[in-house]
Amino acid sequence: MQYFLTFIFLLTIVRVRTLVLFRTLAHNNKRQLMRKFIFLGLLFLATFSQLSFAQKDKWVTSWVGSVQGPYPVGNPSAQPNLSQVFPSAENGAVNQSFRLIVRPDIWGNRTRIRLSNALGTQPVTFDNVYVGLQLGSAEIVKGSNTLATFAGKKTITIAPGQDAWSDSVNLPFVKKMGNTNLEGRNLAVSFHIPNASGPMTWHAKALTTSYVTAPNAGAKASEEVESVFPYSVASWFFLDAVDMSAPINTKVIMAFGDSITDGTASTMNGDDRWPDVLSRRLHKAYGNKVVVLNAGIGGNQVAGPAEYSPTKPFPGGPSSSMRLERDVLSLSGISTLIWLEGINDFSKNGNATTQVVLDGLTDGVRRLKAAGIKVVGATLTTALGSTSAAHGFPEQDEKRKVFNQFIKTSPIFSGYIDFDEVIIDPSTGQMKAEFVPDSTIGGPGDKLHPNRVGYQAMGNSINLLQLMNLKSN
Repeated sequence: MQYFLTFIFLLTIVRVRTLVLFRTLAHNNKRQLMRKFIFLGLLFLATFSQLSFAQKDKWVTSWVGSVQGPYPVGNPSAQPNLSQVFPSAENGAVNQSFRLIVRPDIWGNRTRIRLSNALGTQPVTFDNVYVGLQLGSAEIVKGSNTLATFAGKKTITIAPGQDAWSDSVNLPFVKKMGNTNLEGRNLAVSFHIPNASGPMTWHAKALTTSYVTAPNAGAKASEEVESVFPYSVASWFFLDAVDMSAPINTKVIMAFGDSITDGTASTMNGDDRWPDVLSRRLHKAYGNKVVVLNAGIGGNQVAGPAEYSPTKPFPGGPSSSMRLERDVLSLSGISTLIWLEGINDFSKNGNATTQVVLDGLTDGVRRLKAAGIKVVGATLTTALGSTSAAHGFPEQDEKRKVFNQFIKTSPIFSGYIDFDEVIIDPSTGQMKAEFVPDSTIGGPGDKLHPNRVGYQAMGNSINLLQLMNLKSN
């Protein structure tokens, strides 16, 4: 709509100038007439150039880290000891700078970021917000660190329960290096919190190393050197989305679910969760015409918990119905969603009936379809025999089988992916032995979360042609 109104406005100007030109023909000499024709021609070019640009470019979300919290409530993996970094969870970050490392699924010449205080209890002020290209560790490629503003200002205060998008930020290094050469590279988002933040909104299981200063270290986000960020973290704080400018026909596919989508038991900094594998396959086949996002939260449920707030948090984050608006519908350009979730509802942490979970799933699909998003169901992988105290019992597996039959047969989906068939050993009903040992920190694994080998098998099992050519139902 904004592009249409802009076009009408510019066209009106052209029309007015044309009328003025013809009314004054009798009073102008040839030189003046020529100048007016040149001006008119340039105005036409500007009008149609802007319209053409508008038709070729749009915002698409290129990275997402669904939020939960407040810190430290959640299920991080391979988290360093943060007692010196955040001595008090109640105070949160105190005059500290963060350098968060994320991998955009595609790059564009322009970006914008979303900062979140969704699970905070007091306003949080951010200043010195920068985006740049990671060189390695906390080091930024020289000259790439660029200031991001919010409504033209270098600082923003975000109220509890709210979030805020930055203004558009030009990324000159993208044009210089090219999108293809940046594939797989990381964006560094840095910012400073000048006062005590209070309880911190975060995404616990990043499986990616980011960096932070000591308390009261001051504003360091503008600095490119790694030495000013001595501490590492394995989570993302306050940042929950990154948009990139992309061609108008770009498709965005979101993987939505729990820890098996979040990547529990995959390798640290390996980007080998099943959505990562899917992303690389799609880029190889279709280039930058498609984006894959990961909106998994470890421990997440479809139907539970019934209540979720900063004062009554839950390690698995808010239920899918509570987070659907923030984590899916409010983001840019999502066209397809793969939904793999429900095993935690059937665990001792959820104790939900099959019908309650199916009702929650059906309502979520209805909301997504109303927004024009195609939904692909995914069968739940086995947890039978799991060493996790909340999983692995026969009743859970019986509910899982009923759920999976619904996924395969319900007409509400545009298609389904049978991950259960990929992971299960038919002779035991448990996870195949090669998928069990933990890839994050080693150890025997838990027979609930696949390892790197299992996630590779899941990501490689998806039919790309069917996924890219889904029909609305």
